[in-house]
Amino acid sequence: MTDPLETDRKRLFDHLAKTVGEGPTLDAMRRVPRERFVPPPSRTKAYLNIALSIGNGQTISQPQMVAHATDVLQLRGDEYVLEVGAGSGYQAAVIAELLPFGSIVAVERIPELVSFCRRNLAACGISNVSVRPAGEILGAPDHAPFDAILVSAAAPQVPNTLLAQLKPSGRLVLPVGSFERQMLTRVSIGSQTPIMEELGFCSYVPLLGEDAWQVV
Repeated sequence: MTDPLETDRKRLFDHLAKTVGEGPTLDAMRRVPRERFVPPPSRTKAYLNIALSIGNGQTISQPQMVAHATDVLQLRGDEYVLEVGAGSGYQAAVIAELLPFGSIVAVERIPELVSFCRRNLAACGISNVSVRPAGEILGAPDHAPFDAILVSAAAPQVPNTLLAQLKPSGRLVLPVGSFERQMLTRVSIGSQTPIMEELGFCSYVPLLGEDAWQVV
């Protein structure tokens, strides 16, 4: 009997191969079992190309957006990376697969999701991700500087707090815009002024805190 989850998985990666393209990112995503990173009631939908609720008003991003955001980080494999808004840990797991000689600090503001994220990564045997509760300052300034930062939540503008946590020649990727619609944006630190590139429309949950959307 055909496993419906495996059928959906094959269909998803066939679609991603056509839209995103084959390469290291897609290989990494194939190695990460997305069903491990969603609550049990949603596991039958794990390989649909949609965002899914992980509780506490948060989501695991659409696979196509995970692939795109990971690609534009332009990782070599030896970087020190920060992810802001770790959620269930799926995006961090995909990045971890691309860093055989690197590591990730992943911060999350919701305590229940910090625990969920840690359990999921441990269950997959991923050991180069350090999951930490988010502090009062956006990002992880005590662990900076980073080669690359990915924000898995949307900000109203590029936070200077995060730019300050990048190494020279680092890059910051994040959604910028309104609550309803954002533009995936990459900011590259050069020798002169930062270079900002718009990489396509997207929709993420809001990034909360100082230098982002205010908690109400």
